[in-house]
Amino acid sequence: MNFVREYDVVVAGAGVAGAAAALEAARGGRSVALVEKTILVGGLATTGLVNVYLPLCDGCGTQVTFGIAEEFLHLSARYGPGEVPPAWREGQGRYLLVFNPASFVLALDEALGEAGVDLWLDTLVCAPAMTGDRLVGLEVENKSGRGLLRARCVVDATGDADVSFRAGAECAPGENWLSIWALQASLDAARRAVEQGGGAPLLDAVRLGGDDAGRGAPPGRAWDGTRGRDVSRFVLETRRMLREHYRARQAERGAAGRCDVFPLTLPAMAQFRTTRRIVGHSTLADGQHGQRCAESVGLVADWRKAAHVWEVPYGTLLPRRVRGLLAAGRCMAAAGDAWQVMRVIPPAALTGQAAGLAAAMAAERDTTPDALDPGDVQRALRGRAIPLHLDDVGL
Repeated sequence: MNFVREYDVVVAGAGVAGAAAALEAARGGRSVALVEKTILVGGLATTGLVNVYLPLCDGCGTQVTFGIAEEFLHLSARYGPGEVPPAWREGQGRYLLVFNPASFVLALDEALGEAGVDLWLDTLVCAPAMTGDRLVGLEVENKSGRGLLRARCVVDATGDADVSFRAGAECAPGENWLSIWALQASLDAARRAVEQGGGAPLLDAVRLGGDDAGRGAPPGRAWDGTRGRDVSRFVLETRRMLREHYRARQAERGAAGRCDVFPLTLPAMAQFRTTRRIVGHSTLADGQHGQRCAESVGLVADWRKAAHVWEVPYGTLLPRRVRGLLAAGRCMAAAGDAWQVMRVIPPAALTGQAAGLAAAMAAERDTTPDALDPGDVQRALRGRAIPLHLDDVGL
């Protein structure tokens, strides 16, 4: 090994879930390393240009998700554009925020730095370090070579359960359909900005392809985001879709078309929705909205349907067959349509915070997250003003 470092908590993946986990653990007084293969934090929300902060409310005027998930909503707009109006809490429709990915990166950098998180950017997680069935660190590579980050507890926030899978945890696959989001420059958006006297319309998005179920996707098969060749082909096929889109748009405008509308920024990571997740001690499944869970660590609203609110079991963060590890974000244990509910920004931040808190507690007590009393985790979350059950928010 070219280097060895020791931490209380190591978080793999600096997307929304990983950033939330690292923030929570560091604010709890633990030494924390946050490892990210790119040079940008925020994951799909920033590097992936999926720049819609979905609702924290149930669509009927009741906020259900709090904590770092709400903090990140405000951070996403800190450096503009966009505002978070107070009316979204008052039953006046369901509020979401379209944010600028670059601004969100700057705000996340600031928050992580203030918390004392040790960021390892441009660093690839290569292999788990195991002692029996316990994960005790991660082998990583960067410009300094191969190194070992030892940890009392690890959080897998890779989005693809890469750490969990390689450590021997039981995992389940997902399916994906061709789609792409990108940012563009257009004369139309510039005119709207001038008319409105503000720059918000310049944040102009183009979104092509299928939805969660493949509706609207080009004919063809589902794609596997955990196979190397599928990743390359998926990216190239979605960029082909974008080329065809701009050929048509520019042709409509004649000779000047390529100067009137054109791509500005492309996603720097594959925009898969569901790739691989853990099989947890508990699994959130279809039809469990509105049900009480004794070990809930927070509430999540279905971003597509009003009055569908889920209690999230602590066991969904605990992979089977591996100790010393938690999963957060879209690779936590949610199956079927419940996976679509849990894979977006607010649930990712919520599960990230819960995982970071549990990891910090396990490190402090020199134990593993599966050995913690869920009640202790719940009491700590309540101390952060996070409601755990439907009746906590009057539902």
